[in-house]
Amino acid sequence: MSKQTQQLDTSRLSEYLADHIPGFTLPLTVDKFEGGQSNPTFKLSTADNAYVLRRKPPGELLKSAHAVDREFRVISALADTDVPVPKTYVLCEDDDVIGSMFYVMEYMEGRILWDPLLPEAADNAERNAIYDAMNKTMAALHNVDVNAVGLADYGRPGNYFERQLSRWSKQYIASEIEVIDDMNTLMAWLPANMPQDDGTVSLVHGDYRLDNMMFHPTEPRVIALLDWELSTLGHPLADLANQCMAWMLPREGRVKGLAGVDRAALGIPTDEQYIARYCERTGRDGIENWPFYLAFSLFRLAAILQGIRKRAEIGTASSANAESGDDAVRAIAAMAIELTQ
Repeated sequence: MSKQTQQLDTSRLSEYLADHIPGFTLPLTVDKFEGGQSNPTFKLSTADNAYVLRRKPPGELLKSAHAVDREFRVISALADTDVPVPKTYVLCEDDDVIGSMFYVMEYMEGRILWDPLLPEAADNAERNAIYDAMNKTMAALHNVDVNAVGLADYGRPGNYFERQLSRWSKQYIASEIEVIDDMNTLMAWLPANMPQDDGTVSLVHGDYRLDNMMFHPTEPRVIALLDWELSTLGHPLADLANQCMAWMLPREGRVKGLAGVDRAALGIPTDEQYIARYCERTGRDGIENWPFYLAFSLFRLAAILQGIRKRAEIGTASSANAESGDDAVRAIAAMAIELTQ
């Protein structure tokens, strides 16, 4: 049993869940999912059912990070929309139960596809269908009426990118271990080149990418959009740029991209094709200033990785692989700088 699993007091947890989830039975067994840099995630198994528990990590945390309560709220709000999400059961804000806030949701059987080359796909048609399913799910998310689902106050008013740049710049500085000139350059360039706010506001996932969604075991369709910690009300192009940005990354490394790949030979759409389909689904007439959105996404990814690196240094990172991001921050910042030229 892993150290992280041992941190769960299964006796207290069992009592709590039996009191708060109808039909919850004992005994309870707990297994930690591999991976995950932010909120440790566990499979809870009983004789009759299986659940997923997401918790805040223990220890000193950056302000506003690891917001599992926000994850629980947004997943619950989307239950009756076209956005595929798991069923939620309970949010526990009492740190005394297992040592930190957590929530429990439905366990779903499906596929997490880690590699954008989609080696699991049977052929080019299936690969193309999987990419279109990602596109369809993103459009469905951005088309949600936030007032109708009770999320009108889920984010602060004002320019989303202005708020995000302020947030991630502060979090990067708080996590800084050594000076990275490209990150300092980006923190000056991005505010100076920010597009004028067009007033568009939607629910944004905040980390929209292939491995944050679960696909049907055999069909090319999304059955659950996962990992909502960074979700808020904001500008939908942040999600679109985040997904396209991920494909810019090299093939090697923990997060695999599509750099240097012949997409047409594999049935994978180009960025232009993917963006055009998204615009059709959301009624948008195209996108201006696209390099800014990509550079912003790369900057934010670098800031997130710097936070993981800092947590590894102080011993609170969830994944044992956290330290492997040391060189990634510099490399990603350099990619963003190229977009600003």
